[in-house]
Amino acid sequence: MALRLLVLLLLMALPVQAQDGPATRWYEIEAVNPGLPAPERPIDRSTPRDMLESFEDLTGAERFSDAAHMLDLSRLPEDRQAADGADLARELAGVMERRVWINWASVSARPDALVEDSAQNHPQAGQVRRNISIALMEARGRAYEIRIYRVKAEGEDPVWLFTPQTIDAIPVLDEVFGPRWFEEYLPSALEQRVAGLRLWEWIGLPLIALGAIAVGFLVHGIIMGIANRVGWPPARWLLDRAAVPLGIVAAAGAAQALLATTISFSGPVSSLITPALIIAMVVGVALAALRGIDAVLDKITERYVGEIDDAQSKDERQLYTSIYAARRIVVLVTVAIAIGLVLAELNLFASLGLSLLASAGVATVVLGIAGQTVLGNILASLQIAIAKPVRIGDSVMYEGDWAYVEAIFYTYIRLRTWDERRLIVPVKYFVSNPFENWSMQDARMVRTFTLVLDHMADVDVLREKFAEIAGNDDTVTGEDTVQTLVLGHGEAGMEVTFYAMAPDPSSAWAMHARLREAMIAFVRDEHPDWWPRERVRDVGEGQAATQAHD
Repeated sequence: MALRLLVLLLLMALPVQAQDGPATRWYEIEAVNPGLPAPERPIDRSTPRDMLESFEDLTGAERFSDAAHMLDLSRLPEDRQAADGADLARELAGVMERRVWINWASVSARPDALVEDSAQNHPQAGQVRRNISIALMEARGRAYEIRIYRVKAEGEDPVWLFTPQTIDAIPVLDEVFGPRWFEEYLPSALEQRVAGLRLWEWIGLPLIALGAIAVGFLVHGIIMGIANRVGWPPARWLLDRAAVPLGIVAAAGAAQALLATTISFSGPVSSLITPALIIAMVVGVALAALRGIDAVLDKITERYVGEIDDAQSKDERQLYTSIYAARRIVVLVTVAIAIGLVLAELNLFASLGLSLLASAGVATVVLGIAGQTVLGNILASLQIAIAKPVRIGDSVMYEGDWAYVEAIFYTYIRLRTWDERRLIVPVKYFVSNPFENWSMQDARMVRTFTLVLDHMADVDVLREKFAEIAGNDDTVTGEDTVQTLVLGHGEAGMEVTFYAMAPDPSSAWAMHARLREAMIAFVRDEHPDWWPRERVRDVGEGQAATQAHD
């Protein structure tokens, strides 16, 4: 009894799969194109691949009456199916030849069109299909789709046909994407195919490219001419920066307009050129916007901030850092919008979404590992932009180098050292390790230096002399910070440390060097006996001798 119960529970735990019935394998219709005459030879329409191959072969041989058997003409009267079917087959073949590039490896060779890919590669793995999309295109502001579906008439075998919706869209698609008027006047020699393309297409491609480039240079020259004549400086800056990207947009737009109105290339060429032109136009507009914004931000920086150093006020350095942060945010937003526009124009959202959904687990792991460093640096850069632990123009002591923060980019920080070297530090590494920010709260800085002198040196005299020298130095600020203190002593002598404040680290560096030189000169000239000495006592004779220390 227990064994039966266990078996029953196991059977209940197994997933229940829906049985594939006729309703999921094909559509029931009364008859398949009863108004068409019988074809000259049998036509294979049993699988999606066989049907599409037969349609391509028959239209290539100009047997359009036979190719009409691959169309569902049920919306036409029976007495018009024969005449109109051949014309519709010819027009559909012209559209597909120019706008559709079929990936035959992805077209099923099974009658039920079952998806044989693994679940990781296709979200519909293991499912039979009775309706398949071949291509999606946009014409006159509307979306049109070429689809095939599986139908079965009573007493006949199921076959694959182009859907009635596709047949209804053929006239519009032929008018927009079909052969152009000039092709009727081309000699037959130019219609010959070479490497998959007609000969006139090989001739037309470089001519269109040269024409588009000429348009781009013309627009660039016009914009630069306008920029040179504009009296308002901001407009001149914007036009100068945007001239090249707008030239790219003009070139791509001219080529796109020519292809949309005058010339219609074959499917492989259209499949490559159309996305390339869309990407070029979107990238050109994005670059024009970015370069224009950069020009504005650069001029704001020059006007309100000026040279990068720690002599600026805290507000100026913070403004400069905010400008860089705004630039990074603008770049991210612009790139995101550009990618979205490209995906929308190419109708890739649906297919890309399905692909990402099918491979989400693997893609997440791969992208996470590959982009860990880059994403970490970008997030760290945004962290600096928001929290501002360091700002552009700040003076920092980083791993033993005194430097200014010259620029903060997405993935690295550029530091300019006091001797004009450039340190390139990854942002993530920079924020993960401690550093000294000498300009965090106040740019003023106290510098010290130490002299080792003999114990007989008079500290009060040194203190008065240092106060006098510091008082005569224009860089020294804050009289209460000028100090002379003995912070240690030993056999060699006592350590006298001198303190003084400067308005910023760069001035402090030069100030402390001048003050050190002045105090050394004072001791050397006025009290040379204050330099450290070694004293040696002769125990035998009971006399003491003093020898100057080298």
